[in-house]
Amino acid sequence: MQYTPFSTHLTLLLMFLLTATACQPRTEEDTDTVASDSAEVSDLAVEPRIPDWQKDAVIYEVNLRHYTPEGTFNAFAEHIPRLADMGVDLLWFMPVHPVSEKNRKGELGSPYAVADYTDVNPDFGTLADFKSMIDAVHAAGMHAIIDWVPNHSGWDNHWITEHPDFYTKKDGEITDPINPATGESWGWTDVADLDYDNPELRDSMIAAMEFWVRKADIDGFRVDVAHGIPVDFIEQAADSLYAIKPLFMLAEAEVPEIVNDGAFVMDYGWEMHHVLNGIARTQGANREAETDQSNIAREADAEEERVTARDIDRVLNRYADEYDRGYKMMFTSNHDENSWSGTEFQRMGDGHKAFAVLTATFAGMPLIYTGQESADDQQYEFFTKDEVNWGDYQYTDFYKTLFDLKERNRALWNGEFGGELVKIPTGKDEEVYAFTRERDGDRVVVVINLSSSEQEIMLAGDGYDGTYTEVFSKDRVEVMPNMELDLGPWEYRVYSNK
Repeated sequence: MQYTPFSTHLTLLLMFLLTATACQPRTEEDTDTVASDSAEVSDLAVEPRIPDWQKDAVIYEVNLRHYTPEGTFNAFAEHIPRLADMGVDLLWFMPVHPVSEKNRKGELGSPYAVADYTDVNPDFGTLADFKSMIDAVHAAGMHAIIDWVPNHSGWDNHWITEHPDFYTKKDGEITDPINPATGESWGWTDVADLDYDNPELRDSMIAAMEFWVRKADIDGFRVDVAHGIPVDFIEQAADSLYAIKPLFMLAEAEVPEIVNDGAFVMDYGWEMHHVLNGIARTQGANREAETDQSNIAREADAEEERVTARDIDRVLNRYADEYDRGYKMMFTSNHDENSWSGTEFQRMGDGHKAFAVLTATFAGMPLIYTGQESADDQQYEFFTKDEVNWGDYQYTDFYKTLFDLKERNRALWNGEFGGELVKIPTGKDEEVYAFTRERDGDRVVVVINLSSSEQEIMLAGDGYDGTYTEVFSKDRVEVMPNMELDLGPWEYRVYSNK
């Protein structure tokens, strides 16, 4: 969600998942469907139709409001060739809809307070401008998904007056989202909670989603707070959407059921992200963020137990146990993290590049957020205009190296198309994470010092020996078991045989 820094509050997130939703009370049956690990996975009436291009894709989150001085679709379109050249395949646009004025927060309000589900924010341009931008994205060989906000609408959305029965009531009045565990407001007072017990709401929401696929030719959706809506509605919507054309569906959630049932291709690697932040914190890499909310979060984080590179395996094992298909989005930043918890520089310090290498070579799709390719160390304002400091795009070559490698080396492809991650013991496994991945003869060996100290290691295991190119230095290297390496603080080596 866009207001509470829940990405730094894992306990709150887990509680949220287990209590099912912040949108409305659920029946006992609905709660069991979301929360139970043993819930049966139902088959979608329409088999998921997933586009072939997703197998080696990299995703980039576009914050249109901040992206250019103009903040428009047309101005962003000028960046499309640059992003395509950097190796980006999939653009995720934060909400493009009009923002409600009633009860809005800040000068411009939250883009997640939707005033009209079938129109665009006039600050960004016209619907024709949006379609033209999507055409340009496709012409560049990329694809586009838009942020979808199904849990709540803005207070001046026309549904408020035309369909008040679409909304959750408290004491007979439409309410903002309520925490089901406490009965109190989440504080998202600029939005009105939608009631998915109403079948007409479901039909209207699905029709609005279909509008963007049919009329604007988008390639899918990133669904906001996907864990907050009933699983059966997610399946209902997926049935309708996949019937139109192959689509890419991303869930802002970490709920196995809605990936295992085929409704979503990918969800968030939130737990892994928390571990990476925790490693940086344990190593003393993080520094104070600039907002009161992120400082509060850091005080809570300081009480957590020590996190090391060994915790990566714990999370990977859980993912392997709970997910039958699909894959994770891996990231060092996104709009929630940036605005509420700090930039990657604030959270990860000198280790931010090491963690970016990890997320780009892991089993999952790497995300890059607006401004990361320019090393822009600022927390963007959420409710007002705050332009990105683009500079000279100083990290473009860094990301391009990683993304080009992902495209050409099948070991790094996404989900079932990539190679299994096999851990390489190093003798320093609390500080160093090393692994190999192989698919159809393509192989990588990745060694990353996730500590602020120099490390002397020896690679163990077998099955990865051979001649490789280190992708950043371009050096040709013989990699073999019992090989000794000296790694500087946060140093990384990525070896590829292709």
